[in-house]
Amino acid sequence: MNMKPILSAATFALFTFSHFSQAQALNLPLQLDYGLINKLVSNSLYKGSGNTAELWQDGQKCSSLKLANLKIDGKDQQIRLANDVYVQFGTKLGGQCIPLLNWQGVLETLQQPVLSADHTVLSLPVTQAIAYDQQGHQVNINKLQELLKSVVEPKLAGLSIDLNRVHKDMERNVSTWLPKQEAAEVSQMLDTLTFTSATANDQGIAVQLGLDAPVKHAAQAPSAALTADEQKQWQVIWKNWEGLLNKSIQSIGQDGQSQALQATLSNMLQTSGTAFQAGLAGQESNGNDPVRDFFSQSWEKLAPQLKQLSKQMPGLDGFNYLGIIAATDVLYELENNVAPLGITFTSDGLRKLARLLIAGKQQQLQARQ
Repeated sequence: MNMKPILSAATFALFTFSHFSQAQALNLPLQLDYGLINKLVSNSLYKGSGNTAELWQDGQKCSSLKLANLKIDGKDQQIRLANDVYVQFGTKLGGQCIPLLNWQGVLETLQQPVLSADHTVLSLPVTQAIAYDQQGHQVNINKLQELLKSVVEPKLAGLSIDLNRVHKDMERNVSTWLPKQEAAEVSQMLDTLTFTSATANDQGIAVQLGLDAPVKHAAQAPSAALTADEQKQWQVIWKNWEGLLNKSIQSIGQDGQSQALQATLSNMLQTSGTAFQAGLAGQESNGNDPVRDFFSQSWEKLAPQLKQLSKQMPGLDGFNYLGIIAATDVLYELENNVAPLGITFTSDGLRKLARLLIAGKQQQLQARQ
C-alpha cells in the first residue's frame, strides 16, 4: 500500500514559501514502539526456521546455540529482550554426535539505546545478561556463561536501527515536486535535521528530533483564489494523485484493521476533494476554513491507524512506512505549535501549494522539451 502521495502533500504544505535567513532550534518527539522494534530486530537476526536465531555451531556440528520467541519491552529506562535459549554441547565419536548437555531456558538482556557519533544510527549495547532455567531460577553454568558472553551478547549488541530514513523520506518527498529554487532552500533546512537523544520507556524508544526551523514570519497577504486556468491545471495534478490513492486503497488487505483503515482512507479521499476545491475557490463553511478542518480531523484519525498497521508489516517495510508517517506527524505537530515556516494547513496555504506544484509541473515539462 502506497500512502506517499497524501503524506507528501502534507509535507509540501509545511515546507513551501519560506526564506531561511533566520532560524530557531526546535526539538520534537518521535516514538518507536516495541512492536516495530521487535520486527526490526527479528528481520535482522532471527532468520532461521520458525523465526529462530542460529547464533553458534561448532566445527563438528555437534554443539549449537539458538534463540527463539523474542519478546521486547522496557525496564529501568532500557530495552529488555527476553529469548528462549536452546543449547547443545556434544562431541563426535565414531562419526556420530554424542550429546553431553542439552539445556533450555530463558536469556534476559538489558540494552541501552545509544546514538552514533553522527546521530543517525541507534545501537543497542548490552548492559546486563542473565540466564534463567525453565523454573525462573538464575543459572551459572560456566560453559554456558562463556558462550553467552562470547557469542550471544556481541550479536545482540550489534543490532542497530538506521534513523536516517526519516530524513531521506522528508527530502525525497519534497524535492520530487518543488521547483529547483524552493527545493534547494528546503534541502538547506533538512541538512540541519538531527536526532539529539534516545531514551527507552514503557512503550518504546523516545527519540528527540532536532531541527533548525525558520523563525515564524509575519502574516502575509492571503493568496487569491485560483483562476479558471489554474483550476484546470490543478485538476490534472489532483486526478493523478486521486488515481494513485484509489489504487492504493483498493490494495489494502481484508483483515479487521485493514478494513477500518480502508474505510477511513476512502472517506478521507472523498472529503479531501470537496474541501480542497472549496479552499482553492476561497469558499468558507460557517466561517471555518475547509482545508484546515480537513487536515485536523483527518490526520488525527489516520495517524493512529497507520502506526498500528506498520506494526503488522515485515520489519523493514514497517520502518519505511513509519518513516513517512513520522515525517508528516512531526511536521504536523511543528505547524500546530509554532508555524515557523510562514504557512499553515489552510486554504491559503493550499492555494500557494497548488501554484507551486503547477509551476513545478511546468518546469518538468519544459525540461523534457
